[in-house]
Amino acid sequence: MKILGIVRSHPWVTATLLVLAATLVFEFSGGEETARRLASLYGIIVVLWVSVGMVKDLLRGHWGIDILAVTAILSTILVSEYLAALVVCLMLTGGEALEDAAAGRAKKSLSALLERAPRLAHRFLPNGGTEDVPLERIAIGDRLLVRPAEIVPVDGILSTDLEGDAVEATFDESSLTGESLPVSRRTGEEILSGTLNGPQAVTLEAKATSEDSQYARILSLVREASESRAPMVRLADRYAVPFTAVAYLIGALAWWFSGDPVRFAEVLVVATPCPLLIAAPVAFLGGMSRAAKNGVIVKSGGIIETLGTVRTAAFDKTGTLTYGRPELLAVRPAGADGSALIEPDELLRLTGSAEQYSTHALADSIRAAAVNRGLELVPASEAREEATNGVSAVLEGHRVIVGKAAYVREHTTGIEIADLRPGESAVYVGVDGVFAGTLILSDRLRANAAATLAELDRLGVRNRMILTGDAEATARHIAAQARITDVEAELLPEDKVRLVREARPGPVMMVGDGVNDAPVLAVADVGIAMGARGSTAATETADVVIVRDDISRAAVAVSVGRRTLRVAEESIWAGITLSLVLMVIAAFGVIPAIVGALLQEAVDIVAIVNSLRAMGGGRNEIRDFGALQDRSDEARTEIGAAATEPSAQNETDDRI
Repeated sequence: MKILGIVRSHPWVTATLLVLAATLVFEFSGGEETARRLASLYGIIVVLWVSVGMVKDLLRGHWGIDILAVTAILSTILVSEYLAALVVCLMLTGGEALEDAAAGRAKKSLSALLERAPRLAHRFLPNGGTEDVPLERIAIGDRLLVRPAEIVPVDGILSTDLEGDAVEATFDESSLTGESLPVSRRTGEEILSGTLNGPQAVTLEAKATSEDSQYARILSLVREASESRAPMVRLADRYAVPFTAVAYLIGALAWWFSGDPVRFAEVLVVATPCPLLIAAPVAFLGGMSRAAKNGVIVKSGGIIETLGTVRTAAFDKTGTLTYGRPELLAVRPAGADGSALIEPDELLRLTGSAEQYSTHALADSIRAAAVNRGLELVPASEAREEATNGVSAVLEGHRVIVGKAAYVREHTTGIEIADLRPGESAVYVGVDGVFAGTLILSDRLRANAAATLAELDRLGVRNRMILTGDAEATARHIAAQARITDVEAELLPEDKVRLVREARPGPVMMVGDGVNDAPVLAVADVGIAMGARGSTAATETADVVIVRDDISRAAVAVSVGRRTLRVAEESIWAGITLSLVLMVIAAFGVIPAIVGALLQEAVDIVAIVNSLRAMGGGRNEIRDFGALQDRSDEARTEIGAAATEPSAQNETDDRI
């Protein structure tokens, strides 16, 4: 069955091998004329088949480098070197098979996630039993059984053990976070799909459908990446025309000085261009595989190539350079002469209830803070989020406005601008048209952010900037900790798009996580989304998705891109150099056509094997980000004192 599959996948390779075998049989049984005719006829058929593809490429404006192989086949047929012609045909038709074989090895890491994807879930029935149902039938609120060593099928909340008691269970989250050690989770904590359960059976309450769960999003990205083919026209085109011209020149000179047309055929036989056609795509697929092992999904080989040349990096702040999980520091109700108009807990309860209808990172923190205080959030009879500004909701008959100062000022009276320290953000609240108070939150710089940026500098990404919708004081506070001097704050999404388009030198890489980052991720030369907890819109428009909640993976992506591009170019140059040496030797008539064809096959294998080096790490590639985190902690300690100084600038809720 496996042989039949290979035959169906590569019919031209099969046909070439059969014709070659038949030709050899006729050759050694005295039927030389029959052998010559069979090989010549088949060679012409291959030439016609390849020529159709060449014409299509030329019509698209791409130089058809297969012209060298076509010329080699025709010239060897004309000088009766028909066995050499068949070997060149095998090289030409077998090149795709060799690429597929190498690509299969390179894609192993990408396909591993797909192979372990769960297809069924164990759902509890009303009578207490369970039924196995397809994932697409799981609804929010369903109670699920997760058996020992099973993959969690959908995002959910850890409920109880099988006895109905609160539980503390261990899970392997390495496929999502890269953390190699098991982690403990208690009743009430979120468990992401794709997590591997430990030795204890537990129950789970589904909080998302299968298609909206974390693991499904990752699988979709992996599937897109594994099905993509590296668009290598750009890299191959740099060498195709000069290589073709040199090959024809050497062949023509050999013919001219020797007076023997066989010399021309012998030169072109060793000039066939498989290293240009195969080496780089295999290297890029290997790079995609290595990136996947490190929690980075690259959607195409062309993006790997661009990553290898990135010179400018732009970062969103909230959820990208920072954790995106601000901590609630204070609840400040509005007051007249020191008398509060609303109790702090009531202000937090109303704000948390309204923020149920917002997708912003600050909203998550406020909701969590309210729940942790034991406050009961209530549903809204009407709710609407205004992008980049805030949310409006009707709660228990009261109109509650939550968001940035300018937005709340438009709908309320008596607003009081908060005095904030560097790094703090304010969420303003109005109730029934009157300013009700302010919530103060602070988001921390990621532990390894500064070290990641230093690593990007080492990799040649010298120009780094922060593009954020947050207030300038907050942005500059985070920038100082990360050691970034180029800061653009209080931006709308269209401002980010404009600044990325204007950024120099290129190519420009943008790293973000929110819905508001989707436009700028789309226009950047390389858009990188923090996809572990980021928005679906961001991951769909980005070229690269980081599936671990770790900013250091942005440096990993660049590092892998640099190495992959270097390996691809080395493979191409190795193939070109060996071909040039063989061409010069063949020009003196030292290499018979059949030997030259076999040597060219060896050159192809050398180029492919070298390209597979992209799957491994180089001497200078990033391996241990623990050290980067330590250096980042030291950097924050040096400048941490600045965070204690009051800021004269007022800051607002970062809704963009």
